[in-house]
Amino acid sequence: MSELHYVYIVRCANGSLYTGYSKNVEQRIAAHNAGKGGRYTRANRPVELLICWPFQTKTEALKTEYAIKQLSRQTKLALAAGRYAPEWLDASLR
Repeated sequence: MSELHYVYIVRCANGSLYTGYSKNVEQRIAAHNAGKGGRYTRANRPVELLICWPFQTKTEALKTEYAIKQLSRQTKLALAAGRYAPEWLDASLR
């Protein structure tokens, strides 16, 4: 059985959005909130998980993470709220 890979969006304390990749989202969010995550979240914690998506491969997850990072804030919020699902996300994740 292969491990899943996840892409997630969090809302930082300053209201900004951060998109990341992890194999263990709960552990990664805890690391962000403990100041052990990325430099950006360390300066803007605490963070709140808005949404995450599972992927079968790391490559697929990292491509999706990159694609989401290119989106506007408004589109990321709509994506997190389930109002928008780009074609590159599997239909089962909508």
